[in-house]
Amino acid sequence: MPFSISRHPDAVRLNAALTQYVLMREASGTAANPRPHTLRNDKLFESAFNLFSEDNPAIRELRTFCWEQLLALVGHLNGYDPATLQRLRIFNESWFHIMRRGGFFGLHNHPNASWSGVYCVDPGKSDAGRKESGLLAFVNPAVGSAMYMDAGVARLQPPFGLAGATFALEPGQLVLFPSWVLHDVKPFEGEGTRITIAFNCSFRLADPGQGASASS
Repeated sequence: MPFSISRHPDAVRLNAALTQYVLMREASGTAANPRPHTLRNDKLFESAFNLFSEDNPAIRELRTFCWEQLLALVGHLNGYDPATLQRLRIFNESWFHIMRRGGFFGLHNHPNASWSGVYCVDPGKSDAGRKESGLLAFVNPAVGSAMYMDAGVARLQPPFGLAGATFALEPGQLVLFPSWVLHDVKPFEGEGTRITIAFNCSFRLADPGQGASASS
């Protein structure tokens, strides 16, 4: 599975502004996702899926950073030249999660998208010894291959190993991954708030005569 890991170069400043904004949006009483469907509990707040369209300087800066990283990945994996990348139009869903002690998010993937991403604003402060607290965990799509294990396959190394992938997110870290991969967020056991911003993207190549791409 192709993953891309990057980090915002000025995350301390940006994350302070993002934290202030998303907490304000949560408190407004108007930001919640009206139709949640993935398993979660009341210790997790999920916004509506239009975050990157909101008129806020920190949100616009994060969107620009995410699109730069995403287009670089898509261009590399598909062999697109710069002219082709300029024609790519991005269509997205985007939202934030605020997780407090005991919050979790169930196993899911993201239909009708090709690439997804999670940006860490604040990982929270996990309790000592809680190594799985708040982990972003991905299921290996070849998990059925583990039905028989012996010394011939037990220690296969990535990308051929049968284990899943987990990320203990750090401030300013962006994880990009294929939208079809099943993943969840393990229960957060700690103090403070675990804040992430996520997005799903689909793409269309504009006709050459339509000029440079626009991201929505």
